[in-house]
Amino acid sequence: MSLDSYVTLGQSGLRVSPFTLGTMTFGEDFGWGSSPEVSADILAAYLDRGGNSIDTANIYTAGHSERIIGDYFAAHPGVRDGVVLATKFFGNLRPGDPNGGGVGRKGIMQQLENSLRRLRTDYIDLYWVHNFDPRVPIEETLRTLDDLVTAGKIRYVGLSDLPGWKVAEAAVTAKFRSWVPITALQLEYSLLERTIEGELVPAAQALGMGIMPWSPLKNGFLSGKYSSANPATQTRGAIDYFRPPTDAQYVVIDAVNEIAAEIGVSAAAVALSWAQHRPGITSTIIGARTLEQFTANITGLDVVLSDEHRERLDQVSKPKLNFPAEVNQYSSRLQYGGMTVDGVRAEPHQVASLAARAGSGR
Repeated sequence: MSLDSYVTLGQSGLRVSPFTLGTMTFGEDFGWGSSPEVSADILAAYLDRGGNSIDTANIYTAGHSERIIGDYFAAHPGVRDGVVLATKFFGNLRPGDPNGGGVGRKGIMQQLENSLRRLRTDYIDLYWVHNFDPRVPIEETLRTLDDLVTAGKIRYVGLSDLPGWKVAEAAVTAKFRSWVPITALQLEYSLLERTIEGELVPAAQALGMGIMPWSPLKNGFLSGKYSSANPATQTRGAIDYFRPPTDAQYVVIDAVNEIAAEIGVSAAAVALSWAQHRPGITSTIIGARTLEQFTANITGLDVVLSDEHRERLDQVSKPKLNFPAEVNQYSSRLQYGGMTVDGVRAEPHQVASLAARAGSGR
């Protein structure tokens, strides 16, 4: 597979590369990103390989990520229209202004205009809701986005990091009102974070939305740099999300490293290949702080895991899902009477066996 083996995003006419370039690392403003020069080199390398999907957000490096991308487009006329450019809104970059962020009409329109200015473009291809405010009616957010599509300012709409119930509400509301539909979900997903399989992946599949995983290497923990014998010792940032792996997570990390050694590729390539080929996934977001990291990550497109390797990874990383996902996995045994339906063989539940012996089916 290559970056120019494009895939259709959800139920839309939008085609994107199987790996999307994430740009949260563009800019050194937070103390750990890439310089503008290195960021431009990574962007150029991605585009040169046929990549066409770029993801950013208004709050990435406090707007600097968007400016770096915009400066690149300005220096390379004609490139912009061949790119699927995505950014996000929600984060407030205006201290003291309660309407500077969020999902209300005033905040959305202000954030969009500022992103357009930083990106040096007239429109956004895919505009992501970066989170949600339970105090703002979903109708206000969706109607505003529909108006922006009508105005030609944005082309498609996606939801990032929303809970399953809010995704369903947004999708159904947009459809009922004949507003612009929800094209895709952007969600954290990796061998170390699979809980979206309980609600969000089935919701996306049922409602016709593509999924773009972010942090498929889980903060670099699946990059091959770490193992139970060489653990991470530092926490990046002040929130629990960036804490070092647990003992249970090191079991998964070690399995990834072992499989990578067996087939002669990087651990990152194994983890990225696994994520990209999971049910419901359209395009996996990859990031890099250096050109070397980018080159290493791109090799994940060339890795085809064997059934045995995939099964090992599936089992060692099997998540504990929220109710009712764990219970509902046995629903076929309750309803199919022990028969094969849609290619799925369902062993009869003990209730059916007891009923048959009691003659209740007659």
